[in-house]
Amino acid sequence: MRKHKIVRGLLLSPPLQGGVPLPNDEVIRLCKRSDGMLVPVITVEPALKEVKAAVKLAEENRRVVKAFKVRLGYVKASAESPVFDRLYDYAESEGLPVLFHTGDTAFSTGDLARSHPLTLDGLANKREELIMILCHFGNPWFEDVAELIYKHPNVYADISGLMTGGAYAVKYAEWLARKISEAVYFAAGAEKIIFGTDYPVTKHSETLALVKRLEVDERDKEKILHLNAERVFGL
Repeated sequence: MRKHKIVRGLLLSPPLQGGVPLPNDEVIRLCKRSDGMLVPVITVEPALKEVKAAVKLAEENRRVVKAFKVRLGYVKASAESPVFDRLYDYAESEGLPVLFHTGDTAFSTGDLARSHPLTLDGLANKREELIMILCHFGNPWFEDVAELIYKHPNVYADISGLMTGGAYAVKYAEWLARKISEAVYFAAGAEKIIFGTDYPVTKHSETLALVKRLEVDERDKEKILHLNAERVFGL
């Protein structure tokens, strides 16, 4: 991070196939050892016991925890499942964003019917005070996410985990830059788009290069790179 002049970032445990995710309290411990460079995001599983534990952990670490994450597509629950009600109530009361995995899943067993970004339209309608962040820009459904961040004042999107290599990596990067630029045009600005890497899935240098490719004003690039995250997460 320091190599790329990134001064702060969010840390959370990734989805692991057949593995055990890093416990949330361990994520918080690692962040406390980072000299303020990393801030924790609590991953929340769709079970009443897990939701209760996540809220309790956030209460015990108020001002330290900056957001929650729901792994749509990887868990057997939708964003509007009642099991998450207590989480959303707490997030609203504290002004904490909830990140949602959207779009393609890393595993073939992922449930795209639950990770499609349009499944979040109903939740955004019902909970206008809930700050919602659609991770990975709903890739490949960029146009749908562009509509959601335009329609809902409380909905944002990040550009994490988009660069994954492959035979057409250069062409793919051009395609991504075009799609994100078009979303900025549609939304009439970049106020709702947040930088992210999903490291180690995507390297910091790759996402920085993606932002550089965008055909938008330099001021909008600054918003994407840091200004929006500072505002939304209170960094």
